[in-house]
Amino acid sequence: MTDSYAVDVEGVSKSFGAFKALNGVNLRVRQGEIYGLLGPNGAGKTTLIRLICGLLAAQAGTVTVLGQRMPNVAVLRQIGYMTQQAALYPALSVEENVSFFAAINGADQVPAGWASCDPPGAAQAGVRDQGGQVTSSGNSTVTGTPPIVNDPSINNGTFTTFGGATFAQLAARATITLPGGNYSTAPVFNGDGSCDKTVLTNWGDGDNPTSQCGSYWPIIYLTGTTTLNNTQGQGILLVDGDLNIQGSYQFYGIVIIQGDLKTAGGGTTDAHFWGGVMAKNADLSVQNITGKATLNFSSCSILQALQATSPISMMRSRGWTQLY
Repeated sequence: MTDSYAVDVEGVSKSFGAFKALNGVNLRVRQGEIYGLLGPNGAGKTTLIRLICGLLAAQAGTVTVLGQRMPNVAVLRQIGYMTQQAALYPALSVEENVSFFAAINGADQVPAGWASCDPPGAAQAGVRDQGGQVTSSGNSTVTGTPPIVNDPSINNGTFTTFGGATFAQLAARATITLPGGNYSTAPVFNGDGSCDKTVLTNWGDGDNPTSQCGSYWPIIYLTGTTTLNNTQGQGILLVDGDLNIQGSYQFYGIVIIQGDLKTAGGGTTDAHFWGGVMAKNADLSVQNITGKATLNFSSCSILQALQATSPISMMRSRGWTQLY
């Protein structure tokens, strides 16, 4: 590829079971060029777009966007993708606080046991805000490249106008809906070893990605303030209230919280998030991350969640912990 091409697709093939959606496709789109895809249903248009955006990985061939091999989370900051389904791009807050033993790490990390991930990519900002004050206290740490990014252009509408979606529209896509309350979630298996997806507190098995529940990535909507105490989950988690994490809870994927995120230790390890977290408090002004929180950016977790929950369109990588 040369610098004149924004998109370079070479020999790409993609199948879904016995159905071959793409077979040796080649496509080049120059920078500044407008290009349309026309074809009947099933021709592979959506599959090709999802490959270009990094929502799917090609089984053969290469996809390069802006000079970077896809899928690549870092490229998402430079591209936009609007589908027929809902998109959500939340704005960020003006003031954030990290306290006690909270650790925020913007370095790209691969969760233990996830053998199918690509090598870690470039580190992201630990926290991205709109130019307010980010403070840390006690033994808290914020790391990333850079640790904190102040972006004055960010406002409450920055991420909500693209696609015109709201939190409620995204929640309407949920595959699991539960009222606020106290929950313990863990994978559940049927007698034959298959994953029992009928259990509402089965949110997949990120701890053991090769298990039958390892490929189960639900979209979870919690309608009120919720406490999670043991054991794990994965997918896209939407919380219409505060989220309190206790014990050694692990979550892999994308978390969007309409209130505060608070964590506490008490288990055999501190609480962990692998992927990306977006949180705000009710007045869009002060955000607190307190307790023993280990919040790790993981492009592999984000891509797995986006690829597995196909109705959800692209979310930009604007720092891995987004406080809005």
